[in-house]
Amino acid sequence: MTAAAPFHGKKVLITGGLGFLGSNLARELVEAGADVLLVDSLIPEYGGNRANIAGIEDRVTVNISDIRDTHSLGPLLRGQDVLFNLAGQTSHLDSMTDPFTDLEINCRAQLAILEACRQHNPDLKVVFASTRQIYGRPRYLPVDENHPVAPVDVNGIDKAAGEAFHLLYGEVYGLPVCALRLTNVYGPRMRVRDARQTFLGTWIRAVLSGEPVEVWGDGAQRRDLLYVDDAVRAFLLAAAADAANGEVFNVGVDGSISLLELAELLVELHGSGQVAVVPFPPERKAIDIGDYYTRAEKIRSGLGWDAEVPLRTGLERTLAYYATHGERYW
Repeated sequence: MTAAAPFHGKKVLITGGLGFLGSNLARELVEAGADVLLVDSLIPEYGGNRANIAGIEDRVTVNISDIRDTHSLGPLLRGQDVLFNLAGQTSHLDSMTDPFTDLEINCRAQLAILEACRQHNPDLKVVFASTRQIYGRPRYLPVDENHPVAPVDVNGIDKAAGEAFHLLYGEVYGLPVCALRLTNVYGPRMRVRDARQTFLGTWIRAVLSGEPVEVWGDGAQRRDLLYVDDAVRAFLLAAAADAANGEVFNVGVDGSISLLELAELLVELHGSGQVAVVPFPPERKAIDIGDYYTRAEKIRSGLGWDAEVPLRTGLERTLAYYATHGERYW
């Protein structure tokens, strides 16, 4: 039985549904027989892309609307069984150059969603996509859920607030909510035209386009990387488990790799390319967190989740996807 099986016949709403995580999650849910509604603004700067639902267009309902439009939220949420709340502004640099937009999307809109849930569907299970970015620069490694929340940029602060709103509404109003603090997620359907979603997307595009893969600084910073299928399974398990309500879970992998090693591995797997080690852009250096990798024992022991896709395998699948479908994403 797949992790999506409990959602057969259920009504599921995904905010950010045409994005990277949302579209991969939608595919699992429609295969399990769920009634899936995708809500996405399709704002060009964010991750939504109609190409992400190629092949399942006729099996999902798409509503193009912005989560900042509070008037649309109530009707969309009524009658739903589960909300995967994935919509957000993900660019750390954009959050520093345009902090008020980040505040609107990652704070005010999140509060509006929760208010709409409280008023129109108080039994709705909500799973919120949080981020490892809320921890800031790690004080110890691997990072567990007890690590202090100390963001180093506006995006991290706003995401931490968005998560806190969810947990508050769970505690005060009984809304069944939980939050997943995701590490660096990668795989098919991620944004690769720029680094607004993940640095790895630009590396994938570079290696497939014959351009140098740029590694900033000395490349010694270590990261853990989570393949999207494993992230999707974490969302499904959290949504199906009452034991997840009121909890936060780190979602990451055991082990880490330096950014220089990662760039070299990409070139190796592609069979050609080059790595260019260049100075850190000052605006990026100011908000860089250094090394980060996750301790995910809580979700492992509590929900039975574990990462299954090795890094090499995940990168091979990702390169193969964009080698075939890259023109939809460049």
